[in-house]
Formats: sequence, structure tokens, C-alpha cells
Amino acid sequence: MTDLTKKPWRSGITTDGMDRVAHRAFMRATGMDDEAIAKPFIGVMSTHGENTPCSMSLRPQAEAAKLGVAAAGGTPIEFTTVSVSDGTSMNHKGMRMSLVSRELIADSIELVMRGHAYDGFIGFAGCDKTLPGVMMAIVRLNCPSVFIYGGAMLPGEWRGDPVTILTAYEAVGGVLAGTFSEADLAELELHCAPTVGSCPGQFTANTMAMVSEALGLAIPGSAMMPAVYSQRLAMARRAGHVVMRILTEGGPLPRDLGTKKSLENACAAVAATGGSTNAGLHLPAIAHEAGIRFTLNDVAEVFQRTPLIASLQPGGKYLARDLHHAGGVARVLKALLEGGYLHGDTLTLSGATLAESLADSAGADGQIIRPTANPLHPSGGVVVLKGSLCPDGALIKIAGLQALVFEGRARVFDGEEACVDVVKRRAYAEGDVLIIRNEGPKGGPGMREMLGTTALIYGQGMGEKVALLTDGRFSGATRGMCIGYAAPEAAAGGPLALVQDGDPIRIDCNARRIDWLVDEAEIARRRAAWQPHRAERLAGVLEKYARLVGPANEGAVTHSGMVDWPQGV
Repeated sequence: MTDLTKKPWRSGITTDGMDRVAHRAFMRATGMDDEAIAKPFIGVMSTHGENTPCSMSLRPQAEAAKLGVAAAGGTPIEFTTVSVSDGTSMNHKGMRMSLVSRELIADSIELVMRGHAYDGFIGFAGCDKTLPGVMMAIVRLNCPSVFIYGGAMLPGEWRGDPVTILTAYEAVGGVLAGTFSEADLAELELHCAPTVGSCPGQFTANTMAMVSEALGLAIPGSAMMPAVYSQRLAMARRAGHVVMRILTEGGPLPRDLGTKKSLENACAAVAATGGSTNAGLHLPAIAHEAGIRFTLNDVAEVFQRTPLIASLQPGGKYLARDLHHAGGVARVLKALLEGGYLHGDTLTLSGATLAESLADSAGADGQIIRPTANPLHPSGGVVVLKGSLCPDGALIKIAGLQALVFEGRARVFDGEEACVDVVKRRAYAEGDVLIIRNEGPKGGPGMREMLGTTALIYGQGMGEKVALLTDGRFSGATRGMCIGYAAPEAAAGGPLALVQDGDPIRIDCNARRIDWLVDEAEIARRRAAWQPHRAERLAGVLEKYARLVGPANEGAVTHSGMVDWPQGV
């Protein structure tokens, strides 16, 4: 058995020797004694805070993980980092901060872990960008690590039906359309989000939680378990034991888990469940941390070959809680594995292969999860479109769509607010292709999410009667003929920058095409006359982000890629 008090660990650089007396004195000031200083240091990080229900369940789980670390012979050291609530930053310029926070989360974890030379890491995340941010940091650090999602809230109940925050967003559109009363909306507001936890559908948080299990970075069974279930505390304690086992046995490390094959597995899980389009942004970013080039083209290939088999909201019927009670992510992965849509030889946290870890799991249940031989749709619920309007790709969630082809005329807006104003006044028409540009990673900057706009359109009964195209993002809760992440973005001189009101546009999700039906001579004339959009003056974090951020189809990352740090740094 390894003697954990003899320190061959990375943290020895801060604890060992006469010239580390001041370091040890600081540690003693935090409450450590000789025994604690001699043991491996495990950073236990959460995005706990009171700014969002997504993060309010994380502190108790982190405390439980610390107990697990201590019981397994380590010294847990707790720290926190930021979280920006997509729920309350939506529909105003605060949403520019959401995607930026993903980079800040990853960077801040790196700063603490490398600055203090901790030996291992457990990361808890809850809101949309916190999950990829923590996973990016885990892969970047490549030290013994466990990822744990904090869990989704339970759905509310209103007049006998389950309701979520998406119900409320879309009801606002109903009020504007005259099909829903303000009194009912006020009542719905009181019932749609009854507990702490993240949004309960297969929106971005639950999609990325599923990704964490598919990548092998998380404990199996952790993704769909509701935030308020006490089982989460036992799972968090187990995470403490797992990270200590990985430390003492030397693996598997995050880059053993985050491989090209496991990234493809994660894409398949997203496609099979009609998950969030944001996964097409976050998976390339996680790959970037591992030194793997994995762009929207790679995502598209997996999405195309993977059937949609799970009926999860917003495109389907069921919620995270329902999938948890049916057997969780393992059942989705087992159905895909049985159908030949996963790489079974990728590793999991236990060191076993994915196929070995799923050996005792059941597959499709026929209700929430269909067999791959009888899918809801033969290709994934999320589709990458390419064509003359978006040569580097754009994303649409087709799960739940009735029609997959749309032709219309462009209605162009420079920025989200101008479009929202028109939508609120219902000053648009069936057949319009609403284009919101200059909202990309660099042009926004920050690539705002457009759920407020799309929910209004859907709530007005126009979800498939118009199309919406943007170089910004969509929420995982978005549904309708909504296409985002258009690349290259308008600020980079992409074709979106040259579109004018009235231009004909054809969207064909079956052919995975989005075409701008304007002749080449006219396009050349417009390009010659084009001037970049003049954005407002920036300062602070947005100014730095705009200077560094890359294109959406490559993950909107802000640094050059993986680096191996020497032992002890």
C-alpha cells in the first residue's frame, strides 16, 4: 500500500525543505498540521454561488467530496470560481459575458492548481458554461481529476402538467400573440422552477453533463441525477476516493480519456438525444486542450451518421429526471454501442473500457430511448449546415421539427436588440429569414445566446413559419427553424456580413445545406463595398476577449493549444 505521508507528489515543491518554512507557515495558518501537510493536496473546486439555482447545490457536494478525499488519505483544499447565469443574463448585453466566462473558469482553475502545485482535482459545475469550462481545465491540467455535474432541478407542475423555465419563456411569446394571458403568465412564473439545480431538459447543462460521462471524465450515473437527491452527496464522497486512487495508481489521466474516439462518442451522445447546439462549440474547445484538432467538420460527420433515439425536451417529451430513473446516460450509451455507433475501446475513470463499464447496463427502453434500428430520425437531432451563406458551418437542432426545408427572404438586423424589437411588435411576416449578425465570438463580442428571441417567436406560433439565422449562439432550450454559430462570422467578413433585406435564402436540413441565392457578380460588388460594422468601444474583459478569440467552428478558443508542464509546476 502506498504511504501517502511520504511525499513524491507535485505539491512537495511547496512543502519540502528548510526554504519552504514560510510556505508551511501559510498552510498552518489555514488549519493544517504536520500530517495534513505531508499528504497529497487535492483541489476541490466548485462554482457555488447565489447568483443562479444551477450552482446553489454545489457547496454541500464539494464538502462531501472533501470528506472522501480525507478518508482516502489526501488533504482536500476547497476553492471556487465564477459563474455567469444564462438565465438572468439572457435578453440583454450581460449575455456577452456568458461564453467569456467559460475561458475565465478554465483559466482561473489553471491559475490556482498550477500556482499552488496541487496534486489532484475534483471539479463541480452547474450552469451552462461552467461545465465545459471545468472540463477544459481538467484536460489542460492533465492531473488526476474527477468531474461532477451538480444536477438539474426538478420540473414544476402547473395545472396538472410538468413545466420548466422554457415553458415560461415561450409563454411570454404567447402573451404577445394574444394566446396566453398575463395573469396566467404570472402564475406560471411561480411554478416553473421549484428547486435548485440546472434547467431540467436536454438543454446545454444536461447535454454537457452527458458529454462528461461519454468522455469518461465523470463518475457514471452522475449526469442525470437531480440536484436535490441526497444520493449526490454519496457520489461526491466517492469522487474523493476515485481521485486518490487515480493519483496513487498513476491514471487514467484526463488526456488518456479525452481522445479523438471519446470526442466522437460524446458527439454521438449529443446527436442521439437531440442535445444542445452549444456542444458543437464546446467539444472542439475541450479537444483543443488535449492538442487534438476537432472542428465543426468532425462534429458534423458524427452527427450525420448517428440516429436520434431519445425523446428529450425541447425536441421530445422527457426530462433529465425521467432519464435518470430509466437508467441514466448508461442506457443511451449502451443503445448506441449495441447499434455500432460508439467506440467501445475508449477508457473510463475506473480504467475499464467503455464497453466493459456498460456490460451490465440495459439498452433502449422503447419509451424514452428507442433502439437504433427504430430511431426517431435516421440522423442526429443536431445538424451542421454548410453552403454559400455559411461555408465553415452553422448549427440547427432538428429534433421536433415538422419540416426540414425552408425558403424565404432575408430580414437583416445588426445586433439582437433590433430583431427583438421587431419580434415583440410582431412586425415580421411568415416566410422571413430573420438574420441577426455581428453577434459572433469576435463581433459581439461574446457570442450572445438568443433564447429570448427564439422563445418569443415560438410562443407566437411562428417557430417554423419563419427562420432565424445568426452568428451568435442559441440556448439548448431553443427550438424551431433556428440556425446559429454561422461561420465565418460577419465581423470576420463572412458572407453573413453582405446579406441584404430581400435576398432569397434556402435552408435544406436533409441535404445539410444553407444557400444564399444571390449571383456571384452581385456578391463581388457588395464585398468590394463592404466596411466592417462599427461596434461600440470596448474595455475590460470584452476587449481582451475580442483580441484573442478564434472562430466558432474551431471552438471559439483563446489560446494556442496544449502544453505539457514540467513536474512540480
